[in-house]
Amino acid sequence: MKKAVPSAVYVLAAGVFAMVTSEFTVAGLMPQLAEGLGTGIPQIGYLVTIFAVAMAVGGPPLTFALLKVPPKTALMTVFAIFLVGNVIAALATGYPMMVLARITSGAASQAFFGIAVSMGVQLVDERVRGRAVAVVMNGLMLGTLLGLPLATFVGGRFGWQTAFWTISAITLVAAILTLAFVSNPAAPADGGVEPAASTRSDLAVLRKPQFLLALASSTLIIGATFSAFSFFTPILTEVTGFSDSLVPVLLLVYGAATLVGNLVVGRLADKHTISTLLLGTALNALFLTGFALFTDIPSLALAFMLGIGLVGVTMNPAMAVRVQRAGSTAPLVNTIHGSFITLGVIIGSAVGSALIPLHGLRSPVVLGIGLAILAIAAILPALASPYLRRGAPDDASEAESDQSLLSALTEDI
Repeated sequence: MKKAVPSAVYVLAAGVFAMVTSEFTVAGLMPQLAEGLGTGIPQIGYLVTIFAVAMAVGGPPLTFALLKVPPKTALMTVFAIFLVGNVIAALATGYPMMVLARITSGAASQAFFGIAVSMGVQLVDERVRGRAVAVVMNGLMLGTLLGLPLATFVGGRFGWQTAFWTISAITLVAAILTLAFVSNPAAPADGGVEPAASTRSDLAVLRKPQFLLALASSTLIIGATFSAFSFFTPILTEVTGFSDSLVPVLLLVYGAATLVGNLVVGRLADKHTISTLLLGTALNALFLTGFALFTDIPSLALAFMLGIGLVGVTMNPAMAVRVQRAGSTAPLVNTIHGSFITLGVIIGSAVGSALIPLHGLRSPVVLGIGLAILAIAAILPALASPYLRRGAPDDASEAESDQSLLSALTEDI
């Protein structure tokens, strides 16, 4: 029984770090990109949306095309495509070229997430799948903690093109580490190199109500978070009043909060999946409300922003465990889940961008509050669902455990 998380899973996080740093760079360099590409901030916001659409629409077909090759080969192929996308971004001389770069990078990023998460959970015992997902997703949190501030600093100091060259270098390092230290799973339980029959079985889960509810809740949780996160830079500078030079530091602190939150959720995700999702999403709604109401008070805005970091994207391990128990751990299932997560990014960034000209920079945060409330409604039915009893041997009382933990935590608050 593989109760520990092997080093190869940590290496997979390096690839996620590169992908996430590239994805978030646009959010951190909105003013510079708007000036350099001759557009406005709403148009740059749509670059976040374009990347997300490419992830959602392009990721599953790319994963499907790579199902018959070994997972490690698939990862290296995706690395190559992703690198091409970032080189195009670094060389972009106008908005259309940047759109092409974001489409290429986005499709590769989603495929990498699905394959990496699938490999990660196949390398550990099923009772610690949530912890393995948390390790892989540490790349996401470190991308927020270190990658985004680094890209924001480099782009602000040396130009946004240099930021994308830096991401290209990070991608090469992650690919080399993967080539050296990651091996194909010895005997994939339900993923890896899948036959056509397995692929049909994976797609069949789309008919399961609990699987669809899990996908919907993931979309809404991430949509709520990205409604605020996508616009942190302009909000903090234009509404809260922080200087441009201070924003990278604030984003660094936000990233630290996501890392802490991810570690906590990773520990809770396997045995308290649903209560963790419910409590975290409720707190996110509360923090988003505070951020919307007190954006113009620097100390309070910062406090609520850190709260969003603790309980926003950090729900990923619990979201993944819920989806895997309702479906499977196969790469295609994880990539489909990733596409629905990305749909949340699309909703948060696209609708948020559309709201700004009409109602100002606070309006995307208000959108996030509404999405968080809808997410809670999509999570609640799972408390009484028998699918919670599937998975780890000690999951038989998970629903009751989740309910008792939720009650205890609520009383503490």
